[in-house]
Amino acid sequence: MIVTFLSKHEHETIEWGKNLGRLLAPGDVIGLFGDLGSGKTKTIQGICLGLECHDPVTSPTFTIINEYQGKYPIYHFDLYRIDSEQELYDLGYEEYFYDEGICLIEWAERIQPLLPSDHLEIHLKSFFQPGMDNVREIVLKILGSKILGRDWQVIQRR
Repeated sequence: MIVTFLSKHEHETIEWGKNLGRLLAPGDVIGLFGDLGSGKTKTIQGICLGLECHDPVTSPTFTIINEYQGKYPIYHFDLYRIDSEQELYDLGYEEYFYDEGICLIEWAERIQPLLPSDHLEIHLKSFFQPGMDNVREIVLKILGSKILGRDWQVIQRR
């Protein structure tokens, strides 16, 4: 299943993420795909708000993983500096991916074969247009039968 949204401002991206966060459940793994500046961190900030987390959310570029507490534990990965899947094994990624928390993974394309069969993918693409704020297309892909039964279309209606 695929859900597409066009965000015309970063606050819309955050709000979309917030609506998505409200639908997440323990054990969900979400991979975010997109170029630098495409809105991955803003989307994650919104998701964390939807999960009732009010900690400052920043990209863990140098630490690789930030942990937050909301409705569920939240594990925020930034894999920009990861050079191999082995580095993720060394970090003990399986303890996070198969835990009862929510995993949010920036630069998920770097470890795509390691993602569980049931996961969400968020693909972000920016369109910088003169006179307009960050316009971006957000495509949510729902993969796997365990998570398919939720009303994912609701994030477009809010």
